[in-house]
Amino acid sequence: MNSSRPKVRRSRALGIPLTPKDVRYFERRPYPPGEHGRKRRVASDYSTRLKEKQRLRAQYDISETQLRSAFDRAKRSGGKTGEELITHQLEARLDATVLRAGFARTIYQARQVVSHQHVLVNGVRVDRPSYQVQPYDVVEIAEKSKAKPPFQVAASGAHAAAPAYLEVQLSQLRCTVARRPRRDEVPVICDEQLVVEYYSR
Repeated sequence: MNSSRPKVRRSRALGIPLTPKDVRYFERRPYPPGEHGRKRRVASDYSTRLKEKQRLRAQYDISETQLRSAFDRAKRSGGKTGEELITHQLEARLDATVLRAGFARTIYQARQVVSHQHVLVNGVRVDRPSYQVQPYDVVEIAEKSKAKPPFQVAASGAHAAAPAYLEVQLSQLRCTVARRPRRDEVPVICDEQLVVEYYSR
């Protein structure tokens, strides 16, 4: 069975492609899966907010508990909760940083790269995908791992270009977190205000 099939179904259910491979499936059949997928449904306010929360969770591939914790931290920050959630909490995750730097093709691969101990932060091996990076942290692929085929592919520039808040030396598989991102720099499809409303109900 095609291992990407569940992600394709999930992409269609949420209305967004979750991996580069899903894009072509999603463009061909953008409606939700199942026999009723093409029918228009009138969504309630609750279901609209729930779906937006699920879309955000799926794009970072995190658990409900992890998203709720990130939301609570964002709410306590004093800034705009929705923006803080994405720019200061979720984008600061180590797996998200590895993905944005172009060291991995998908968030799923980025998580695996971190948990399999291929990543150093400031010269120290870190195997927690949820680890929060800070401005000026240096994130790089461990020297012994750089020769592995997936990282050779990454070093060739095969994945998406890095955003401006990361200073990436792709050939060396090293990046520096230059600053916190702005919301418009984060390639996440989400109306974060709906997520705030979901958790504030």
